[in-house]
Amino acid sequence: MTIEIATIETLLIALLILFAGYGLNSKVLFLKNNNIPEPVVGGIVFSLLLAIAYSSFNLNIQFDMALKAPLMTLFFTTVGLGASYSLLLKGGPKVALFLGIATLYLLLQNALGISIALAAGLEPLMGLIGGSVTLSGGHGNGATYAELFISEYGMPANVFELAMAAATFGLILGGLAGGPVSKRLIEKHRLKAPDYQEALDDTVTFDPEDHDRVTPKKMMETLFIILLCMVLGQLAYLKLKAMAIVLPAFLVPLLFGVLATNITEVTRVYKISRACIDLWGTMALSIFLAMALMSLKVWELASLAGPMLLMILVQTAMLMAFAYFITFRLMGKNYDAAIMAGGHCGFGLGATPTAVANMEALVSRHGPSPQAFLVVPMVGAFFIDITNALIIQLYLSLPFISN
Repeated sequence: MTIEIATIETLLIALLILFAGYGLNSKVLFLKNNNIPEPVVGGIVFSLLLAIAYSSFNLNIQFDMALKAPLMTLFFTTVGLGASYSLLLKGGPKVALFLGIATLYLLLQNALGISIALAAGLEPLMGLIGGSVTLSGGHGNGATYAELFISEYGMPANVFELAMAAATFGLILGGLAGGPVSKRLIEKHRLKAPDYQEALDDTVTFDPEDHDRVTPKKMMETLFIILLCMVLGQLAYLKLKAMAIVLPAFLVPLLFGVLATNITEVTRVYKISRACIDLWGTMALSIFLAMALMSLKVWELASLAGPMLLMILVQTAMLMAFAYFITFRLMGKNYDAAIMAGGHCGFGLGATPTAVANMEALVSRHGPSPQAFLVVPMVGAFFIDITNALIIQLYLSLPFISN
């Protein structure tokens, strides 16, 4: 028996899934400690219930996903709007250096993923799924590229489920890997936290919300700018597609967002509220993920789950080694660098909140690191998504990847 769910009812169920995720995260200590996103928790539980209904009662539920693609594009547009050049200047050379290190790792991460995929007899695109698409990109990025690979590159439909599984495993492992790396560095080099006041004097203070007061008017103004970037981006995307230039649907609106936020900062004709950008982006991503995960076909994962799990475990080992030997050394071989190495493990496998959680656990034991809490969140929240999109596109342009 098949039941079809309309658009508004699908949105309602997605919100219920979100609320269930919030409830489970507040009650289950493992979920709270590992920063598993609420839509992922609720979505996976709901998909398991659907799998039981399908196997036991032959019940197939079809959801109307008309809102899913616009929500995804809206989220990535807010990422572009958050990437202002002034943030890079405020962060100073350390932010630029850490961004360069993280971007270098994206190249290695995808190279390793593709190598393992080829060795296991899988499509090279599976290496990107087990690389920066899901591990550095997270669930939203994974869902987006999985759909692109299915629609444009002829990959099987279960790639989506694998992408969600890879992002979830990466998130958990990212929360587990950072602490041991930083702890070992601190103990081996006998590092100590600098004087707190001295650290504050040496660090540029940064408030990502710039104290904007969120009002209905500001929210609507911000939504207007987001939608304008989305419309212009869609027009440019269609033009490029007509010229046989295939890009992810979200990338061009994202770049229009980068253009818009930097034009407004240079001209000072209007100040875009960063708090409103964050709110719109968080809401769009949460609902998008809930909708993307609510119909997972978990029973289709068995054939590829083994190679994908091996890929993620090898990726975890490589990131821990990279953070230990490369990130730590290039960032200064001091206490702040050790904390940043743990943070790199967080968002290199999971997400920025995982990186922050890693660092918070470390500084609670070893002492404050204001510089790490400036550099890592700024790169992870604002800039790495853009460089990741460019690196993925670079790999997709290689003939043996897309053919």
